[in-house]
Amino acid sequence: MATLNHDDAVRLDAGALAALYRDLGPQGADAVLARAMEEVALRLDGLSGPHRSGQWAELARRARALRAIAEQVGLTTLARVAGDVAACAGRCEAPALGATLARLDRIACRSLAELWDVQGTGG
Repeated sequence: MATLNHDDAVRLDAGALAALYRDLGPQGADAVLARAMEEVALRLDGLSGPHRSGQWAELARRARALRAIAEQVGLTTLARVAGDVAACAGRCEAPALGATLARLDRIACRSLAELWDVQGTGG
């Protein structure tokens, strides 16, 4: 039996993170990042309902909102994959959507871990 190993690298926009810390200071930036991490987790969870019920337009809308949050805090890879989910949902491509949602979950876990590591270090 073959086993697929997924080693999706995540990319953070160091410039966006540095700007947050520069503009808001360490405490302000850490607070923004903490809220963003919570929001990303909530929005990821919010994708499963529309996916299960075949509400493709709603799923695409929610994925675009997730993408916007990820872009704001420099989660480049997460933003790109959320955009891919929105595109698949917009085209009603169920098999591709399932695979892309699975990738989004993997990327989100790694992205949030990376962001957690950045938090408190001053960007």
